[in-house]
Amino acid sequence: MKITEKTKLKNLFANIALEKKWDENSLNKILRQYKKENGNLYKNDELVQLFEIAKKDIKKKDISLIEKRIRLKPTRTNSGVAVVTVMTMPYYCPGNCIFCPNDRSMPKSYIASEPGSQRALKMMFDPYAQVYNRLVALKNIGHSIEKVEIIVLGGTFSAYDGNYKIWFVKELFRALNRVKKSTKKYIQPRDFAMEQTDWEDLEKEQVKNETAYCRNVGLVLETRPDFLSKGELIYLRKLGATKIQIGIQSLSEKVLRENETGRDNEDTKKAFELLRLFGFKIHGHWMPNLYLSTPKEDIRGYKELFTDPYHPDEMKIYPTSVIPNTDLYELYKEGKYKPYDEETLVKVVGECIALTPRYCRLSRVIRDIPSQEIAAGNKKTNLRQIVEQYLEKKGIKPEDIRSREIKGEEINKEDIKLEKITYKTSTGTEIFLSYKTKKDDKICGFLRLSLPKKIISRKHPLDELNDSSIIREVHVYGKVVGIDKKSKEGESQHLGLGKELIKLAEDISKKRGYKKISVISAIGTREYYKKLGYKRNDLYMYRPGR
Repeated sequence: MKITEKTKLKNLFANIALEKKWDENSLNKILRQYKKENGNLYKNDELVQLFEIAKKDIKKKDISLIEKRIRLKPTRTNSGVAVVTVMTMPYYCPGNCIFCPNDRSMPKSYIASEPGSQRALKMMFDPYAQVYNRLVALKNIGHSIEKVEIIVLGGTFSAYDGNYKIWFVKELFRALNRVKKSTKKYIQPRDFAMEQTDWEDLEKEQVKNETAYCRNVGLVLETRPDFLSKGELIYLRKLGATKIQIGIQSLSEKVLRENETGRDNEDTKKAFELLRLFGFKIHGHWMPNLYLSTPKEDIRGYKELFTDPYHPDEMKIYPTSVIPNTDLYELYKEGKYKPYDEETLVKVVGECIALTPRYCRLSRVIRDIPSQEIAAGNKKTNLRQIVEQYLEKKGIKPEDIRSREIKGEEINKEDIKLEKITYKTSTGTEIFLSYKTKKDDKICGFLRLSLPKKIISRKHPLDELNDSSIIREVHVYGKVVGIDKKSKEGESQHLGLGKELIKLAEDISKKRGYKKISVISAIGTREYYKKLGYKRNDLYMYRPGR
């Protein structure tokens, strides 16, 4: 590097640190003052790599601030993990829902023009390439990729061929295991390359991931409620799944029937009960404005979701869109279906957001379907923002987890306090423990503890969970910190909040008389629990009651 180039970069980074009023346009303004020799602006991945070289000449007090400001899209890791979304290949779906898109190049319910779909298409649905290249992309723009949650989309995962499912998940882990700290180059996807594989092959990659550079801290699979059974949940657990996304859509039997979902509320109730008994995080999908539904029914049903036996841990609200080449589109053309106007939709979604309790995370409010693909219905990509402004005018502050996440804000331990929320379900008692800031109610970390009814616990559907409480989730928010690194002062990760929450859960479990406490551990968090004294059973980590 020429001395002039070195000096230019030193001044560039110094200006980034000195800028007092920082907004989304600040970085570009500074970059325009320090162009490359060819007149182009530095790209974010170049900037991140150059900063690694220039660090030694930067004041120590400025390093953290500069890293934060040059990291592209910091929200991608502000929730405590790097999230990677992948998609399975197009395949038969057992459902025949009238609102579902029918894009033959995609899995059922997805459209090729959606951002996630485009990435999957570009990677030819190769699971290895999807994970590998996404991790490299995140790493190259300055994100830590040591803790990775993988979300597998594709409609009904349970309906896919058995060998394909095992191979697909094995390839996810293989990609995690192959990306190293020094990895920078992307790879080319393969033509359809499914090979014969078995549980032993998957287990080998899972064991490697326990100590890999990129560890899996959560595996999310998507399926239908009516496909869930004891055997299916054991199968999904063997794959390494920790969270299951299921379509609820509505709690009205009439609406479910007339929209030809092929299932009823009993299927949803049984799914919730089984998922909770097996310790899975439950992520539901809700669809206001379905055919023959009403605003009143949408709000009533959503409110009912947070009563026995449901209580989802996470939700997505997807207002119904009319997509060409669907049965709903034909009903719309015939005048038999009419989408809500914007004012009505904002009120309905606003009521739903306001009804979402403190222990639930509302992760999304709309699908990423491009407006040109929507014949009728909501086309506003910023609907959540519009709804939140509506709520603000009414003096209503959303309380769901996502609305209260600490994100990248600095905190001190003396600024936080413990909150305990208890609620009953048909299978037992749920306790939501969280640390939140005293001043502005920001959530820094939480734990979900399930206490099955003793009559169920002593004859649990799965022997290894007999007479056991279950830690279903532990999550600490803030920018991702490396596995073996200590966080800087003020960062919520690695301040010991996770360990403190686990100790609290263990004490509660002991007082309630359970012989042991189990954890639905992700593959990459097994080592963490081992260090806390937990042992591995077949599908879960556990610790005898103290």
